[in-house]
Amino acid sequence: MGFTGVDSEDAVAEAVVSVLERENARDFTLWPKLAESGLLSVVLPKRCGRDTGLLKVAAILTELATDAVQAPTLTTLGFGVLPLTEAAPRSLTRRIFPAVARGAILTAALKEPGAPFGATPKTVAVLEGGSVRVTGHKVCVPYAESARWILVPTDCGVAVVESCAAGVRCVRSPGVSGAPEYSVYLERAEIPAEQLLIDGAGPLQRLAVATIGSVADGLLKGLLRMLTEHIRIHRQFGLAPAEVHAARREFEEVQDVSRLLQAASRSANRLLSQPVDHPDYEERARDELATLAHWINAQLPAAMNKCRRLQGGPITAEPFRRYYTQAEDLVRWLGDDSFPMRSALEKVHNSRP
Repeated sequence: MGFTGVDSEDAVAEAVVSVLERENARDFTLWPKLAESGLLSVVLPKRCGRDTGLLKVAAILTELATDAVQAPTLTTLGFGVLPLTEAAPRSLTRRIFPAVARGAILTAALKEPGAPFGATPKTVAVLEGGSVRVTGHKVCVPYAESARWILVPTDCGVAVVESCAAGVRCVRSPGVSGAPEYSVYLERAEIPAEQLLIDGAGPLQRLAVATIGSVADGLLKGLLRMLTEHIRIHRQFGLAPAEVHAARREFEEVQDVSRLLQAASRSANRLLSQPVDHPDYEERARDELATLAHWINAQLPAAMNKCRRLQGGPITAEPFRRYYTQAEDLVRWLGDDSFPMRSALEKVHNSRP
């Protein structure tokens, strides 16, 4: 089944729902089904220019997250396709995007040991003739071994590295949700010079936060929907009036967080979908993303803890566990700093000629 006529965000969300209604898988085995359905092709740019498709990607990510689907959609579309659309030369995207349409996985190495998300990378890129040699150590890289290309922030820009290239080593590391995660070691890994995106750091950081926000929005929305049904069936009897009142108050507090997170996510996505030369774009983007990151780092964990209490059962029970652990992964990838990416984006902006 194809979705070639799908143009609006609502239509994209409906297309995701139709796939989920047909398929039972909610893990990695759903990924080839998403490719076969044509959904991955829907968000790939059909023409030159800055058409990132961010709103369509956000719709896909949010809808999948409402069912706590654990597949490389965030890494491939949010950390890969969107930044490449904005920063990569056409000759590079012509090679990568058709492979994505067929199910190739992309990811990004956003963190380094001891460095928060968005900090100035210590990974080094050295130009040697028509090639670039990349050396460094990245951590918390989801799906690195399965990915065909990894976007690697360096001191000179974002290097697009093939995971199978000589000098690239992926070592499995423990995660929370069970999704494959790796430390990536690069030792003079060679890439063509066109695969070093000099202006790629800003788009990658912005779009990573925005799309993480879309997933966080979907996870909390989906968990609340499931929790409502769970409470109706399992927890409506046997509670004292005071306990009922306290539970209702906590549920309403989580609903408030969900609404605010949704508003912050949608606001950031709408802004980032505007042209870069829009008045006050850079300053507004930093503020919007700072707000979104705050809701993810400061409010999402507290909301999830309240949901655990309202659930009233083991947190390992499926499918509750998938929501809790994926939310923990998002917070861990972003880091619990107040927003280290803000200063990094300012450096990127101020360094532009």
